Amino acid sequence: MKKIIVSLFTILLVFLLVACNKETTNDELITDIGDSTNFTEEEICNAIKIVKDNFAFPASTLTKIWYNEEESNRFTKFYLESGRGSVNGANPENVIVLLTNFDVDDSGDNPVLNPGSTYENFQWILIRDDKTSKWIIDDSGY
Repeated sequence: MKKIIVSLFTILLVFLLVACNKETTNDELITDIGDSTNFTEEEICNAIKIVKDNFAFPASTLTKIWYNEEESNRFTKFYLESGRGSVNGANPENVIVLLTNFDVDDSGDNPVLNPGSTYENFQWILIRDDKTSKWIIDDSGY
């Protein structure tokens, strides 16, 4: 029985470690968590998962999602000074900005985005109450 439990735990651990590598390509989605002194790999992976799970532009395909600390810090500063963060009381240690690229197909099924185009460096601003809270998307766009 002990061997079975150890074996299951080992398999689970392997899956958890593979779930969010530094840079991965899954089908056509490239994910890069970058290096960070602000957040752990787990915190960045959790934020990436929220964006991936909530990406819902019609007729669009997410092609790349990444965290770049320098860019995130710059966008966070702007968000806290002039964006929604200036009124919602967010703290810098509880704000992360991810960047994405995505393609819009030619179908015309998206009434807002340009058909047949690629959107690059699209920002997703995620916030949380504290280090133990889940990330939520507070804003997105350019």
